[in-house]
Amino acid sequence: MIVPAYGQVSAATRNGSVNTSAAKARAKPPAAAARTAAPPAPQVEHITVSRHIPPTANGVTNLTPGGGLMPPQTAPRSQSGLTRDFIAKQAPTANIAALVADLPGVNFSSQDPFGLTGNNMTMRGMTQAQIGYLFEGAPMADPINYQPYSSMMVDSENLGSVTVSQGSPDLDAPLYNAVGGQITATEINPSHKQRGFVDLAGGTHSANKEFIRYETGDIGNTGIRGFVSFSHTSYNNWRGPGGLFRYHVDSKFVKEWGDGNSISAIFSYNRQQQTSWRSPTLSQWNKYGDSFNYSGSFTQGDPTYYGLQVTNMNAETVILPSHFTLTKHLKLHVTPYFEHQFGPSNAGENIPTTGGYMGTQRYDSLVGIPTGNGSVLTEGVDPWDQKSGSLNMSLDWTRGHNKLSVGYWYNYTSHQELSTFRQVYANGSYSNSPIIDATNGRILTGYDLNFKQQVNTLFIADTLSLLHDRLTLSAGFRAAMVSRTGTNNVPGADPYYKAGNYFEPLPQFSASFKITPHDQIFVNGTTAFRAPASVEAYSQIFDPNNSHAVEQPGSLKPEYSIGEEIGFRHSGFVNVAVSLFNLNMTNHQVTSMNYIPGTTQLISEPINIGGQTSRGIQAEIGLRRWHHISPYFSGQYLHATMDNNYNAGGGNYLPTAGKIAVESPKFTGAIGLNYDDGRFFGNFALRYVDSQYTTFMDDEKIPSYITSDITLGYRMKKLGPAKAPQIQLNIMNIGDNHYLSGGSSFTSNAHPVNTVAGGLYRSSTGGASTSAPIYLVGGAFAAMVSVSAGF
Repeated sequence: MIVPAYGQVSAATRNGSVNTSAAKARAKPPAAAARTAAPPAPQVEHITVSRHIPPTANGVTNLTPGGGLMPPQTAPRSQSGLTRDFIAKQAPTANIAALVADLPGVNFSSQDPFGLTGNNMTMRGMTQAQIGYLFEGAPMADPINYQPYSSMMVDSENLGSVTVSQGSPDLDAPLYNAVGGQITATEINPSHKQRGFVDLAGGTHSANKEFIRYETGDIGNTGIRGFVSFSHTSYNNWRGPGGLFRYHVDSKFVKEWGDGNSISAIFSYNRQQQTSWRSPTLSQWNKYGDSFNYSGSFTQGDPTYYGLQVTNMNAETVILPSHFTLTKHLKLHVTPYFEHQFGPSNAGENIPTTGGYMGTQRYDSLVGIPTGNGSVLTEGVDPWDQKSGSLNMSLDWTRGHNKLSVGYWYNYTSHQELSTFRQVYANGSYSNSPIIDATNGRILTGYDLNFKQQVNTLFIADTLSLLHDRLTLSAGFRAAMVSRTGTNNVPGADPYYKAGNYFEPLPQFSASFKITPHDQIFVNGTTAFRAPASVEAYSQIFDPNNSHAVEQPGSLKPEYSIGEEIGFRHSGFVNVAVSLFNLNMTNHQVTSMNYIPGTTQLISEPINIGGQTSRGIQAEIGLRRWHHISPYFSGQYLHATMDNNYNAGGGNYLPTAGKIAVESPKFTGAIGLNYDDGRFFGNFALRYVDSQYTTFMDDEKIPSYITSDITLGYRMKKLGPAKAPQIQLNIMNIGDNHYLSGGSSFTSNAHPVNTVAGGLYRSSTGGASTSAPIYLVGGAFAAMVSVSAGF
């Protein structure tokens, strides 16, 4: 049974039933009808098949097993997903990373109980910077540091579905960082009927969201339809002072004609500002707990004042997916896109009024800054600005049981980043003008970067279907070429550097066999690579308090992975998916977010730890709706180990070979239970995450934790002009568990350790004490009530 979007059914099944006897009678030819007309008409037996789909305004159909967490999958790889049946019942503030937290292999490290931002995610022990993010066919992660910033992509009310491939990226995907898998998200399609939707929400911590969407329906006979939406979101931080506000616009227009021809125009705009969360070390967490935050009141000279810790996440995105049927056997797919992401990100710092440094050049004074106090409190402003434009094309030729695909992807990215310092006044505000170095008359800066990147990728793939499409064999080859260049115009830095040229051959193979129409087995072998993450991996970072660079370029070797999977699926009333996986990596780069020494400014630092091997098993079980109930279970066992001894520098090799990898919990699992009778509905979710190491020597870790969420709601058919209005209560972390949800930075060791050569090694930063990782604090209890309706 094919059900159109938003629960609408075709005219043939408008009332949810099919009269089989009447259908057969209408199908009789005239002669047969005449022959059967003479005898007395027998008693006609009517057989009716019914399936009630309550009308909803938010896209819920209750047809997806597992309460929307287990849509049917046929790809020859581990793959999970979620649909509107699940998305619409979560807090309307939740972003994509928060929504996929229940799926197997996914570990979501929350800082924000509302799921909007300040979060981190891993999958099979790979960080979100190692996972490819696609939105409507375009990569949405930062093309250089690979952070997805998923809160900028789309409002959850417009999110149609999300598919998670835990270990294997698509061969034709425009990605060059997906060593850990791929997450693909799509927007809802505009309705053929003119209508609208409103969602208003409020909750604890002064949280609120207002969302409205207008859909044009079919515009005359043009074949064009579309929607435009606007939302505003704000809240106060659940710990510490400050908060967040966000303005977001989504728009999608579709033009369809002929047999499989379509052009979509997708636009989004995001304006977002948040007071940053402060990340504690383990000792700070044990001493202060949730109270380790930025200062709520301003004191002259205090760089931890919350008004100075502001992060802006702004983006403008245009995507134009297009599909053309050229002939019966030939189809063309073209997706051009453009994305503009920009800051600034701010943090406080005291800098010398005299005798400080710009790069390696000492300055005697700063323009307009008195020299009597020795230092001045400043606001470090990082107005990063990044533009990325791409064209992804593929051509499919189908003949008989064979499908041949070829494609090309080109990307050009430019990145500018000039850090500045602004004087902070006595009331905590700061100047609009940057501080000038009186020695050379230039803007005082720690880095003045101009970075450019070009990507060229070619692929070819062939798929053969045999045994009446029961056996499918697929093989392909992808060649990825990445070129990076840049400049750093800070005195003492290498002004022109060739950041890197990478060429990687990436073969893939897969096979699947349908044992029965409901049972499938599959195997695959895949490869992927990732160029080093972040601009900082290629250039030095300076600070006025230091005569030398506080951040040196890291390893410029690309990360490479080879993965294998074997799995089984069963679909029916009970749906089961199980897979075994093995992943071998070389030049594995752990992404660590560290504070610049003496500041509250976080920067991304990739650390090359050599080889890593990750093996395990994942499984999920979901039931179709039974007496309005649909349960779901998922789990994963992971054994991830380092293959090499870690080079800590200075000839010090630490005995890390065989150690458990950081951010790789051995066991993770989730239980979900969904109830929906058309009027009353609810969700319950419980998640378990095992303990996680945060040092390469496995001498510091965070304990395991359990969190749980609940949804309760009531839906009406109609209330005046409102269609299917509903009220929904979402409670996050119902047990108010206070916990560390993950690592922010990772270090070689937290305690002194003997090197391979036998010497005592204290820390990678030297000195009397060892370096300490910093952590993400998990979001505490929060609740939100939302009222929504169509019109």
